[in-house]
Amino acid sequence: MRAMSLTGISRLDENSEPLSLVEIPCPEPGQGEVLVRVSVCGVCHTELDEIEGRTPPPAYPVVPGHEVVGRIAGLGDGATRHQLGDRVGIAWIHGSSGADDENLSDQFRATGRDVNGGYAEYMTVGENYAYALPGIFSDEEAAPLLCAGAVGYRALRLSNIGAGQRLGLTGFGGSGHLVLQLARHLFPDTEVYVFARNGEERQFARELGASWSGDTESEPPERLHAIIDTTPAWRPVLAALRVLRPGGRLVINAIRKEARDRHCLADLDYAAHLWLEKEIKTVANVTRRDVVEFLEVAAAIPLRPTVCTFPLARANEALVRLKSSHIRGAYVLKMF
Repeated sequence: MRAMSLTGISRLDENSEPLSLVEIPCPEPGQGEVLVRVSVCGVCHTELDEIEGRTPPPAYPVVPGHEVVGRIAGLGDGATRHQLGDRVGIAWIHGSSGADDENLSDQFRATGRDVNGGYAEYMTVGENYAYALPGIFSDEEAAPLLCAGAVGYRALRLSNIGAGQRLGLTGFGGSGHLVLQLARHLFPDTEVYVFARNGEERQFARELGASWSGDTESEPPERLHAIIDTTPAWRPVLAALRVLRPGGRLVINAIRKEARDRHCLADLDYAAHLWLEKEIKTVANVTRRDVVEFLEVAAAIPLRPTVCTFPLARANEALVRLKSSHIRGAYVLKMF
């Protein structure tokens, strides 16, 4: 089968083709596993973290990709949850303890990092971590829901936002544009403020119903009860803490932060950024519960991801564009 393979750490600004198109054997499903013929796979910022070494795979080569949509093509011994031909999605969580806090367990394994993922024509996963997908979504629409959407849903839950309160989103890419739609559905009386460097992103946010949008360090008209940060940078963290109301919470929705602006943390001022019982909460991975609950809510809205597709062989181009430019929605690779 065809796959895009990562063989080591490199910086995309120095190596624009970190992945190689290769032919590798099709995997066989083990006990309790299913074989999935991949249709599409979303391109996530976490792939950049894997490639550039902020959350490196434990071994190489590895096939990245964790926003996977496909159909059941084989059943391992003991696998009874799905039938051949069923359409399923696979998320960042490839396997774990099964406990409520399985996202924090030392048994947690990530799709496309700890095991081969969805930048390939086939992959395997435990049957409990393959999710039935609502028919209302096309394959391309469903892909970003499996990470950008599901982890955004977890971030929204952790924000503790309530009806009538003010929510901020800093960064407005694949996850942010889904969280905005989700928040407007779940909390219709909540005003959503969007902070983004790019004017097109700010306009996109207003089109999707944001009450206000401004630059990353702009002063909003009101202090906010909670802010969700989906950026890879540190400067938005300081900017967000500054505009939280007393007792407000900042939720950082990122696997890792890049180092390029880490020096700005020296500007952290206790009185301006942290005092009056402000909180910082981080999002660590997702659980099965997050994915299942989110897919149900997404179908009820219905959530409409904005996507741009690339063939599998152009995965490097999609990754470089994700890192170097601002995008409207999410990038998705098509296998066939």
